[in-house]
Amino acid sequence: MAWRGARGSGGFMVRAVYVGLTCGVLLGLFLYPTDLQRQEEQGDLLQPLLFLALVLCSMLLYFVVSLMDPGYVEHDEEEKEPVSDEKEAMNSQETLNLWLRRCGYCLLKQPMRARHCQACRHCVRRYDHHCPWIYNCVGERNHPFFVAYLAVQLVVLLWALPVAWSGLDFEHPSWAWFQYNLLLLLSFLVVAIFTVVMILLLGCHLYLASHNTTTWEFMSRHRISYLRDCEVENPFDRGIFLNLWQFFCACRLIAWETLYAEVGGHTV
Repeated sequence: MAWRGARGSGGFMVRAVYVGLTCGVLLGLFLYPTDLQRQEEQGDLLQPLLFLALVLCSMLLYFVVSLMDPGYVEHDEEEKEPVSDEKEAMNSQETLNLWLRRCGYCLLKQPMRARHCQACRHCVRRYDHHCPWIYNCVGERNHPFFVAYLAVQLVVLLWALPVAWSGLDFEHPSWAWFQYNLLLLLSFLVVAIFTVVMILLLGCHLYLASHNTTTWEFMSRHRISYLRDCEVENPFDRGIFLNLWQFFCACRLIAWETLYAEVGGHTV
């Protein structure tokens, strides 16, 4: 697993905002008379500790996705590794030439499904999108971790939502009450907004993964030559179960040119 440091002050600021929001919501949930605080006071620490463990897990996944290499193309695909068998080398080269074009920015030959990200200044394999929330691209290497982060974060938010609501008492609202409960009210609002966002994002990315496509390919099919000129709608689709298995369990980079050639993709 390759890692990249925070690229400039922008990455540091984005991650600091994430940590600040997370800590602020935690303070709101534990400083006010919520269900978690009452369980803590009664000595029933199982649920508070489990909740904190899930929060730490979501933060760990966030930093993994944010800092790891999303699948940068570092050099031309032909130079990766020598092939001893002459016939195998010819077949491999023929497949590679099926769809390789020179990037106009970094001047490297892009493997199929790669795209140059101007924010990261790299070509990214199986490019999905550049996510400002993690200040990193989502690509072939970190996309499964990104979906795992969304899932764990959603579990945390769905748990935090009723907990925050349990600490709000609307029987005697007043300006003093509003001032006292401001942090908890803000926590509830942040949790509610992010819950909706996470549900939409997780649903979209599970749909894309189950069809072996990406956000970039889904939104810009008409602009992508290897999809526009293909004989089938999605040359990479192998069925929902195989697509999900390949997405979450593949421990290597995939030669998408080979899969494309198997369905009769045109040379472009």
